[in-house]
Amino acid sequence: MATVSLSELLGSTVYDASGVASGRVREVALAPQEDRSRVALLIVKTPAGNRVLPLTAVSAINGGIRASTAAAEWAPADGSEGLLLLSRDLLDQQVIDVHGRKVVRVNDVDFHHDSTQNRSVLRVGGVDVGARGAVRRLLKGMVPAAALRALLLRVPPRDIPWDFVDIIETDPARRVKLKISHERLGKLHPADIADIVEDLSPDEREAVFETLDEGVAAGALEELEPKVQRAVLESLDSDRAADIVEEMEPDAAADLLGDLSDERSEEILVQMQPEERQEVADLLEFKENSAAGRMTTEYIALPVAATANDAIEAMRAFEGRMENMSTIYLTDSHGTLAGAVPLVKIVLAPSSTPLLALAQEPLISCLEDAKEKEFAELFDKYNLLTLPVIDEHNQLTGVITPDDVIAMLRSKM
Repeated sequence: MATVSLSELLGSTVYDASGVASGRVREVALAPQEDRSRVALLIVKTPAGNRVLPLTAVSAINGGIRASTAAAEWAPADGSEGLLLLSRDLLDQQVIDVHGRKVVRVNDVDFHHDSTQNRSVLRVGGVDVGARGAVRRLLKGMVPAAALRALLLRVPPRDIPWDFVDIIETDPARRVKLKISHERLGKLHPADIADIVEDLSPDEREAVFETLDEGVAAGALEELEPKVQRAVLESLDSDRAADIVEEMEPDAAADLLGDLSDERSEEILVQMQPEERQEVADLLEFKENSAAGRMTTEYIALPVAATANDAIEAMRAFEGRMENMSTIYLTDSHGTLAGAVPLVKIVLAPSSTPLLALAQEPLISCLEDAKEKEFAELFDKYNLLTLPVIDEHNQLTGVITPDDVIAMLRSKM
């Protein structure tokens, strides 16, 4: 299977079925809704204007483009509806390398070329993001082809397979028509997605967050720098922003909304589901630099008479984050904090074991109005996995996790 680059194809002479030179290649296009990698057509600049030459009508590529049809049969190129034009939409544009977890700029596009039943087939193999593609484009037509090929052999390749490339499209209508969804990006760790997003322009960030799954978008949003978080949330429609904020940890959502203007925060809260809205609204009432302002309300609390089996069942039904299950809390009939049981003890104990018998001592907690320095010192002193927060009546109201402490420390850097 031969290879050919986009820069080599652009400007190539196109010969019609009679062998007459009829124009030059102006664009190479994909129809992603039909096939994400297979070239659908060439746009040819002819004396009569731009014309469309389907790849099914191309019999050969070497030594120019050989068509199997007459130039008079090539339809006018009236628009690019639903087409990805590789020169316009990819060359010199930023794309996401989901394998390398970074943003890169495209210098050239490489194709795999094959022939089937006297028809040429071109598939995008990858994008060239290194010096080789840049040199090939820069020197094309300026030095003999043989000399250029010899030079390129000395330049190390830096290619990204097409399967690892996510295209950034800022136009919502084109995203739909081109079926750009960022599914591959969505499989990365939220911290990696955040690193990538921070390298994008504001419009590109918005485009990515518009297409990511809400849960993935929420995880990535929590990992962004505070000022970028605010910028992303400000750029999205209120209903889309609300869908994402609903998937965030309540404490993280409250912190973020608390940094927005009252008007913008209210616009997003109004669009949220009642239960999630109430959780976040309650946390917004607390000062951000207090324990209550940093705590999450997603935790597992069971009656003091519960057993290890009850804890396992509660964990199966728990919809919060896994790290919030590292400690199971016990409360009495009044909601008063009575004990804290590490997950590891529950896993190792017989199912009938009372949780109270597994509770760790001493029982460490802090009040809702405890300052950041105070609860951070408790984490450090006792090597805590979680820290329960209680009100003035010793009732459990929330839990602080290491992530909350890290977020607090990051905000002060």
